[in-house]
Amino acid sequence: MAADPIITTLSSADQAAQCAARLGALLQPGDVVLLSGEVGAGKTHFARALIQSALVTPEDVPSPTFTLVQTYQAPMGEIWHADLYRLGSTTEVEELGLTEAFETAICLVEWPDRLGDLVPEDALDLTFAQIEQPDARTLTCRWRASKWDERVCAWLS
Repeated sequence: MAADPIITTLSSADQAAQCAARLGALLQPGDVVLLSGEVGAGKTHFARALIQSALVTPEDVPSPTFTLVQTYQAPMGEIWHADLYRLGSTTEVEELGLTEAFETAICLVEWPDRLGDLVPEDALDLTFAQIEQPDARTLTCRWRASKWDERVCAWLS
């Protein structure tokens, strides 16, 4: 278990996309990645880059702000991209089928605070924050499950 969060700086949108692709290569069904940060912090950009890197045939990866969930078929399994910003209750999370997907798919969840007590204990929590450089972001990684120990080190090394 990580005792302290790991914080790194992504100096550009391209570097964020490369970072996302490296993480995508390490994910497997049952992995949940929580994407937190203010509007414009880079959550959707990161998720899009990760999903596009995992697909065999490139396709448009729209923000699921209005659809709430988009799903994709990748060689490593199904990927769910959820944007929970517009949800009002955890009941709506269950109605989307997201809690079941947490067990069977790779799930990228924007605005995970809307999950309430449905947040999986073994999720990887990524928080994005804008900094003074125009396209730069800090990325803070937190996790409790030991399954992330080696993968996060391999990802960010």
